[in-house]
Amino acid sequence: MKRLLVANRGEIAVRIIRAARDLGIETVAVASDADAGAAHARLADAVVNIGPAPVAKSYLVADAIVAAARESGADAVHPGYGLLSERAGFAAAVTDAGLTFVGPDAAVIERMGDKVRARRVASEAGVPTVPGTEDGVDDVAAAVAAASEVGYPVMLKAAAGGGGRGIRVVSDSGELAGAFGQASREAASAFGDGRMYLERFVRGARHVEVQVLGDGSDAIHVFERECSLQRRRQKVVEEAPSPGISSRTREEMTAAAVRLCRHVGYRGAGTCEFLVDEESGEYFFIEMNTRIQVEHPVTEMVTGLDLVAAQLRLASRAPLPRREDVTARGHAVEFRVCAEDPDRGFLPAPGRLDAVELPGGPWVRTDTWVAEGGQVTPFYDSLLAKVVVWGPDRPTALARSRRALGELVIEGVPTTTAFLLELLDQPWFVEGTFDTGTLERWLSEGGS
Repeated sequence: MKRLLVANRGEIAVRIIRAARDLGIETVAVASDADAGAAHARLADAVVNIGPAPVAKSYLVADAIVAAARESGADAVHPGYGLLSERAGFAAAVTDAGLTFVGPDAAVIERMGDKVRARRVASEAGVPTVPGTEDGVDDVAAAVAAASEVGYPVMLKAAAGGGGRGIRVVSDSGELAGAFGQASREAASAFGDGRMYLERFVRGARHVEVQVLGDGSDAIHVFERECSLQRRRQKVVEEAPSPGISSRTREEMTAAAVRLCRHVGYRGAGTCEFLVDEESGEYFFIEMNTRIQVEHPVTEMVTGLDLVAAQLRLASRAPLPRREDVTARGHAVEFRVCAEDPDRGFLPAPGRLDAVELPGGPWVRTDTWVAEGGQVTPFYDSLLAKVVVWGPDRPTALARSRRALGELVIEGVPTTTAFLLELLDQPWFVEGTFDTGTLERWLSEGGS
């Protein structure tokens, strides 16, 4: 691999470009008209314009990105996260063009990207799944019939979904009938696929994910991350290790993730996501993300392993890291800082960045694209920065997090920084006694 095209934008494009250059790989950025002067475009060795600002006319146009790779002399393409990263057709188009796709084979993405099919594959591999439908449901009548067998409450979920979109929790058939059309339309808009499926809703569960690396035949885990603090199914804070699972659950769940990866012949970095019943220790596979995750830095902070560099090496057919060489030390927490206004229901807040000052210190890492004078446009995700903090233990990591977030300055647009600082003061967060519904309950009770 000599020249890499990064098929993404924002902080993840910056992250990939830096990892590639650390390995001596030249980089090519793609940029819409709105991103002509963006950080990722400035950092790359070359940049190719791929069209107007809306993602449907630029970053989601697979043909334009493949053409940009070929015209720029790239020999590989990294999809980042979101956008085209889990589109099997894009991965196939890249390889059909004679280029290396930094990720699993298209057939594996197809198999694991569909949530219904992934559940079936997990069962084949002996990995427990949440009780639910074996196939997708196409209409309200089929959903109501299926829910009567699964048992209420149920989660209505997009078969091709991800990122919390196309999900509703319903308590009875009336709610299900009312939610089905809206969720299906949301899924069709976000993923081009309106098919839905049902899972039993596990109350009081934690959302814990296992980082995996595979070489197409073998796989290893890189420990787990806690992702339960969510608002509208979107993760807000992540940490590693999880403060709420036993060593036995950790051992069994990470082994299950590795078993699943070996079963499908997974290559590259990926994440197996689970719901964990903290009281019983039961865990259930819910989906696999066949790409790098937004929250991958917390794993990097506790292991010292560069996961993006690992992706690039595995795509070049380098051997897997040895399991015994990957160890975890201390505790890390990641805070997603977004251009949103908590006082107005977290509405996105585009505008010009008048001032930017990032926190310092040897235990703080900030992954970002922002700079003074930069422009937050209404066309893209509102994520501004990820502030990631390490400590030898969780209390120290949280103390350093308060200091780091307190030092962060982003002026010109409303941000979620003050909200995150308030979150850090909540007893249930300090004690680690939360589940996937805790943050929403706190907000509904007047928090923030």
